[in-house]
Amino acid sequence: MSTKSVLERLDKTGAALETFALVAILTTMMIVAVGQIVMREVFGTGFGWADEFVRLMVLWLALVGSVAACRDNRHIRIDALSHVLPDIVVQVVRVLVDLFAAVVCAILAVSAWRYLQVEIEYEVKVLVNTPAWIAHMIMPAAFALIGYRFLISGIKQSRHLFFGDASAAAE
Repeated sequence: MSTKSVLERLDKTGAALETFALVAILTTMMIVAVGQIVMREVFGTGFGWADEFVRLMVLWLALVGSVAACRDNRHIRIDALSHVLPDIVVQVVRVLVDLFAAVVCAILAVSAWRYLQVEIEYEVKVLVNTPAWIAHMIMPAAFALIGYRFLISGIKQSRHLFFGDASAAAE
């Protein structure tokens, strides 16, 4: 089994897991939010943890969605100059932007990891009595994955830029 086929399988598995996570998070968030509204309006009560849980689900949904968007290269890209610059310049700029984004995401992942360590040290709690680091562990993981995706995209684009289609055939 070649390295490329293993990487393709891992990529497909990751895509399936991301899609499942997005659907599960959105479904759970909707059920809890609607349930909380019904509990408040019909019964005059609610769950004390539900609002905070929905806010955490929005965080998870945004970050997992960002990872999925980077996987499919469907993230927000401001390319106003791509319509006036030559194609080669646009390709070089995209490589540089992807590599820069990878570095920024790596810095954010490290910072989020340090933040988790502070939450562990001070035993911060969310959702009544859950350690906050469990709820916030999505931040370093998501930024690391997004940075990884930008790095891979930048490498692929630079290989295509410098070696053309010959590198794709060699894989």
